[in-house]
Amino acid sequence: MEAVYDEIADWYEREFSPLPGLYRQLGDLLGKGDGVCLEIGCGTGAHAETVRSLGWTPIGMDLSTGMLGYASGRLPVARANAEQLPFADNSLPAVVSVMVHTDMPGYPAVLREAHRVLRPDGVFVHVGVHPCFCGHFADRADPANIVITPGYHDGSWTKKSWTDQGVRNRVGAAHWPVHKLLNAFADAGLRLERFGEGDEPTPITFSVQARKQCPSGHPSPVPTA
Repeated sequence: MEAVYDEIADWYEREFSPLPGLYRQLGDLLGKGDGVCLEIGCGTGAHAETVRSLGWTPIGMDLSTGMLGYASGRLPVARANAEQLPFADNSLPAVVSVMVHTDMPGYPAVLREAHRVLRPDGVFVHVGVHPCFCGHFADRADPANIVITPGYHDGSWTKKSWTDQGVRNRVGAAHWPVHKLLNAFADAGLRLERFGEGDEPTPITFSVQARKQCPSGHPSPVPTA
C-alpha cells in the first residue's frame, strides 16, 4: 500500500500543530491504566507522552516509514497495515486511533481489527475530525461564520479543503457521516460507551470510547481518569 505521508513527514514534524482539545479528549476517554496501549496510525508519535502519562505503555504502528522515523524516538514502533494488525487475538488491553480515520477508506475493517486484538473488556478510543463540522463540505475559513455546504452525505475521498496550510489538501481525506461512523463501531462488535468533542464553538474533533464485550456480557467497571 502507498504511504502518502512519506511525502510530507518532514513538514508534518516541523510545522503541524495538534488541534485544541485533542490531548484532553484522548486522556479523558482512555483514562488511567497499565499494560500496552497500541496506537493505530501513530504518525510521528506525538500522542505517546499523553498515553504514557496515564500509566500505559505506548506502542505504535503506521504505514509511513517517513513518519515512523520520527516516532521511533518517542515509542516502540512497527510498520504495518491497520487492516491487518500484527497482534494475536485478545492480546491488548487498549487501542487508540487519533486523527487518522479520514486517512483510511477501510476504517470499518480497522475497527474490526481493533476488536479482534483487544482483550475482553479492552478499551478502544477514537479521536478524529468532527464528522458533522469538518470535511470538504465545511468552509472554516472564518471561525466566526463556519459554512456547511452540500456534500455531507457524499462519503467521498477528496483533497478539497478550506485551507492550503493543513494536511487534507496534501494527502486527501475520506469523509464518514456520523451515522456511518458510529454504525461501523457497532458492526465491529465494539460497545459504545462515552463521547467527547473539541472545545471550539463549532467543534473540530469528535471522540468515542468503546469497549470489547466480555464473554459473559457483563462489563467490568470503567476506569476513570
